[in-house]
Amino acid sequence: MLPMPDRLAHSNAFLQRAGWGDAARSKLAGDASFRKYERLSRDGKPAVLMDAPPPQEDVRPFLRIARHLQSLGYSAPHILAEDADRGFLLLEDLGDDLFARLLEQGSDETQLYEAAIDFLLDLHRHPAPADLVLYDEDRLIAETELFIDWYLPALTGRDTPSSLRQAFRFLWSILAPEVGLETTPGRRILVLRDFHAENLIWLPERQGAARLGLLDFQDAVAGHPAYDLVSLLEDARRDVSPDLAEAMLQRYIAGSGVDDAAFRRAYAILGAQRNIRILGVFTRLWKRDGKQQYQTFMSRMWGLVERDLAHPALTDLRGWLNATVSPEQRHSPLPGLG
Repeated sequence: MLPMPDRLAHSNAFLQRAGWGDAARSKLAGDASFRKYERLSRDGKPAVLMDAPPPQEDVRPFLRIARHLQSLGYSAPHILAEDADRGFLLLEDLGDDLFARLLEQGSDETQLYEAAIDFLLDLHRHPAPADLVLYDEDRLIAETELFIDWYLPALTGRDTPSSLRQAFRFLWSILAPEVGLETTPGRRILVLRDFHAENLIWLPERQGAARLGLLDFQDAVAGHPAYDLVSLLEDARRDVSPDLAEAMLQRYIAGSGVDDAAFRRAYAILGAQRNIRILGVFTRLWKRDGKQQYQTFMSRMWGLVERDLAHPALTDLRGWLNATVSPEQRHSPLPGLG
């Protein structure tokens, strides 16, 4: 990564080449990655600067998925200028009406979530790009091990014993084939992965599925259609009531024609996979990157894991977790926090 003065000089040069060198600039909120954002204004017109420093970040997947989404008529930000080698993008500004912000202000929760479900129903009618990274069994299992690598050591103060790791991997080697895609290529759809209220912008002046402005999709994969429903309805950052989650799940099942029992089983497995992984990710953000604020979400994450574990498909995993992390430990700060 370039030193900060050089990074600033390169961003200035990029904006100058793009014709935005004289724009007013203000910081926008960052995220859990190394990416940073600024809002630009020039002659009354807005834009967003994405600063994604290599080698930690690569804007090419974002460019590719943005253009794919646009080709389907969806509201991913248009690319106004790019310097992929140095990690700068100038993007269409989709505004400030994030679902999370509107919901805090009292907007109609059901309307927004129904629009998100209807978007997924539309998206899932299209196959994933043919050469997109596959969210296969190996990747599903490897991601759950972030829990083993980061959360458990932070909880216990020691490395996870190999016997515990092996038992954990064995349980997931049984579950992952049910939602992996090696044998079921017909289910390969585009999974945006971070499809939740902080990354969706309401654009009511647009029509149909384009009413959803889409952010943060550079980690997209070809995967199972239940994954983005889990991202939306089991949100790490805000509570979604069980009643609303159930209504939206029913809406998706009715609209897609999938088998109810099979889809709910996959939803529970992917919910447990995602939420257990996030427990590891949030611990890593604290321990490695000094981002302690992510620990405020840990109790919610455990609540979501426990909801997923209620499904009979996860009985053995539930037993392993109950023996490994007590209920009291789940809902208390990790050692070193507080």
